[in-house]
Amino acid sequence: MADKQLKVTLVKSLNGQLKNIAASARGLGLRRIHQTVQVQDTRENRGMIATAVHLLRVEEGR
Repeated sequence: MADKQLKVTLVKSLNGQLKNIAASARGLGLRRIHQTVQVQDTRENRGMIATAVHLLRVEEGR
């Protein structure tokens, strides 16, 4: 599972979000709206994605 990649895109602003939600998005490496990053498909990253799922678009990478 760890060799798979996920493409994560920030589609909504972090302004006005709870601190833990903004921290999860930043922990994934997202800083700006429409920024896309590829992260490993791990339990930790899935947890951060689940916390901020309403702000993100997630696609299978590779």
